[in-house]
Amino acid sequence: MRILGIDPGLNTTGFGVVDIKDASLKIVDAGVIEPNPQARLEERLLKIHFHVLGLLKTHKPDLLVLEKLYAHYKHPATAAVLGHVRGVICLCAAQEKISLVEQSPKRIRKALLGNGNATKIQCQEFVKRLLNIKSGGFKLDASDALTLALGEAHMMRYKLI
Repeated sequence: MRILGIDPGLNTTGFGVVDIKDASLKIVDAGVIEPNPQARLEERLLKIHFHVLGLLKTHKPDLLVLEKLYAHYKHPATAAVLGHVRGVICLCAAQEKISLVEQSPKRIRKALLGNGNATKIQCQEFVKRLLNIKSGGFKLDASDALTLALGEAHMMRYKLI
């Protein structure tokens, strides 16, 4: 099974594609989409749409795992902006007829690391060890996306969802 995890963000959207077959895991692709922060909202969303659509067409995942929306009550505008980005990603999945599931970071971290409050750095180190990634320039948003993909695979395997 091929799973694409996406950690949405207007400034940085992380993505990670993994292949899972029996007990073996293989990283296919990972990285970030970084629209120009000075560009208008619609231009940034267009860049995210273009890149996510390209990922779906290139890698043809069986499943897209999208991080659920979380916004702190002190920053309600963040929810609206993230809603735009998530909407673009959902549209891409619908256009390519890819199944989409949403998972909270806390649930994914609990399933994969055993600690729903694990930090981004702890998740990154876990993912690097699990997938044998040596790169020092591995961005947190990319590792968050891989954590989503791997956590979903783990929950599916052990029927935790």
